[in-house]
Amino acid sequence: MPDRRHARTARKDQHDDQHPHQPTYDADVAILGYGPSGVAAANALGTLGLSAVAFERDREIDPRARAVTISDWTMRLFQSVGLDHALKADMDETVALRWKTYDGTELLNLPFPPGQLGHATSYAIYQPTMEQTLREGACRFGDKVRVQYGTEVVGVTQDESGVTVTSNDLATGTTHTTRTRYALACDGGSSTTRQLLGIEMTGDTIDTRWVVIDAKVKRWWPDRHILTFWSDKQRPVVDIALARGNHRWEIPLNPGESDADFATPEQVWPLLEALGVSHDDVEIHQHAFYSHHIRAAERWRDGRVFLLGDAAHLMPPWAGAGMQSGIRDAFNLAWKIAAVIDGRLPESVLDSYEAERRPNVGFYTEVAHQLGRIIKQELSEEEMAALAPKPDEEPELPPLLWPPSYPAGWFTGTVTPQGPVGQMIPQPRAAGVTGLIGPLDDLLGGGFVLLGDNVDPASLLSPEGRAAWAGVGARFVTVRAADQGTEGPDEIVDIDGTLLGWLRERGARVVAVRPDGFVAASDVSGLGLPA
Repeated sequence: MPDRRHARTARKDQHDDQHPHQPTYDADVAILGYGPSGVAAANALGTLGLSAVAFERDREIDPRARAVTISDWTMRLFQSVGLDHALKADMDETVALRWKTYDGTELLNLPFPPGQLGHATSYAIYQPTMEQTLREGACRFGDKVRVQYGTEVVGVTQDESGVTVTSNDLATGTTHTTRTRYALACDGGSSTTRQLLGIEMTGDTIDTRWVVIDAKVKRWWPDRHILTFWSDKQRPVVDIALARGNHRWEIPLNPGESDADFATPEQVWPLLEALGVSHDDVEIHQHAFYSHHIRAAERWRDGRVFLLGDAAHLMPPWAGAGMQSGIRDAFNLAWKIAAVIDGRLPESVLDSYEAERRPNVGFYTEVAHQLGRIIKQELSEEEMAALAPKPDEEPELPPLLWPPSYPAGWFTGTVTPQGPVGQMIPQPRAAGVTGLIGPLDDLLGGGFVLLGDNVDPASLLSPEGRAAWAGVGARFVTVRAADQGTEGPDEIVDIDGTLLGWLRERGARVVAVRPDGFVAASDVSGLGLPA
């Protein structure tokens, strides 16, 4: 697998050596907060050869299993930093989700189709374990990625060349300043950084309070592994198997009920017993209370400081996309910051972070809202009938499982649902010219790549176009079918025809793929490097 980390680092160091009077930095990037978004950023930046310093108040990982799932998109991102196998070892594939009523009537059953991105469509996780694996992953980079636990960020200032972070050591009370090129605010829904920057959070907080009950499984019960939404106007419930033998229920409090009414496990048990769960089935090990939010920051970039995850956006949990959106924020920014620091792309590419991520987060927020309406029995009869599978018809893929896409951003030409630009390419099994078989991404390596359907992509470019893509380190790779032979060193074989079929469905012979797997340009709408 090609590795561009050292080349990128060497190029940056060479650039700095040529300008000895340039500003000095303690690290390339400051990560303010070391939850899921922050630790994802640390792994992404470290893999790209950048240095980072993270600031985190709490030394221990939050023991609450807040998030419950990740998708094939998120797992593909973890694959790009070499952690997919380690993470999967502590996850379970999710086979389906369903909506039921308390009398046992099944309103809707949605089996998960095979994943097209090189991984299962969905995984049940246990968040504390997942975060621990990600933290261990970041340790691979040694002093290049440092974490200052037990520190509180109290100041964030910036100028035209960098960001100064002021932090307090909570044990000693001493104050430190750290100088970086950029800063990523990953410090949660009550983000101190967002407040220091004076950025408003707009939207709504839903009045209903929810109790979240986590338990250890003592014995299996029928269909425990199917993610179940108990649909009811008064007491809808999320009933989900977590990884590592854990189970979770999320239950709303009714009007007149408060947190104090469910302060102990004994007070919580009647809620589970109403679902047919007994002391023989599980042992409650913790419960907590939450409110749901639909809120977003008015802007996600302030100069050299970016808001990620809950610091930028909050959504209801029904789509399982809150934590994942923060992780995707981190990966979206990491390759762009690396390209800017490298000098391969202009600083203006960083504006595409919010242009791409805000609509995508908005999409999953709306999906979560609509799923919540089903759970709470807020749909009309006509809406429920529209959701029901049609006899003798192939069921439509629900929005929750639509392939990843961006409607706008760092792309050449117009983004349309039918075209390749703005879409994430599939990840089939592929083979290199020497017969090595593996996931497509592992064979292509990181960085930009132009893929041609039985054609050398460079042959369709002008000399200026080839130079522009070569300037960002792009490879030019011909894709062959399994029943063909390879003819040159820069070719891959699409063993089951998935990638070639995807290109042909969209009328494309050549696509330019970004480091995050999204198509930046194609011969359909123009192969020029995006502006």
